[in-house]
Amino acid sequence: MVDSGLTSQVDYVLSTARSVRRKLDFETPVSRQDIEACIDVAVQAPTGLAGENWRFVVITDPELKAKIAAIYRDVLVQLSESRDVTLKPGHHALMARLHEIPCMIMVFSLGEPDVDTSAQLAFYGSILPAAWSLMLAMRARGIGTTWTTLLSSRSDEIRELLGIPEGVTQTVMLPAAYTKDANLKKAERKPASEVTYWNGWQNNA
Repeated sequence: MVDSGLTSQVDYVLSTARSVRRKLDFETPVSRQDIEACIDVAVQAPTGLAGENWRFVVITDPELKAKIAAIYRDVLVQLSESRDVTLKPGHHALMARLHEIPCMIMVFSLGEPDVDTSAQLAFYGSILPAAWSLMLAMRARGIGTTWTTLLSSRSDEIRELLGIPEGVTQTVMLPAAYTKDANLKKAERKPASEVTYWNGWQNNA
């Protein structure tokens, strides 16, 4: 029997998991207890052939955070300029204070993806669900974050900074802080009826 109350709670967390770049508490450390509780949830994510290859690196050291924030800022600015994309105010706000974020959680996978597309899908399919579960677990505990993969373009620098061994793949970085008066709500999205096809492409019947 379906528990409608539980369904509502799960749906609420899923549909209000926004990228939080402002209204963050930069002064209060995110507790180790909360971080490890969220990671305990994340490692319950489904896996593919790659199995339980996840590893999580939590960065709280001010010097390391400052260096990673500088790399992030460089990559984001270069990307916006090369693609002629105007950065949102939220991006500017996060860039300005990323070095002050209480912690950064980086998600790694043991091994490296194959060049074959199907093999890559299988590889990342065993790690990205865990990263998403981590983000949702933080959302449920009042911890704001945003999903970013920009640092993967400078993975050699991150590898050197954090002592990451060869044969380990960097995926997502989640900067995390407790939210501060953030109003997280559903976003304006197209409904399922407009983005879902039945038994073939563009079949709506």
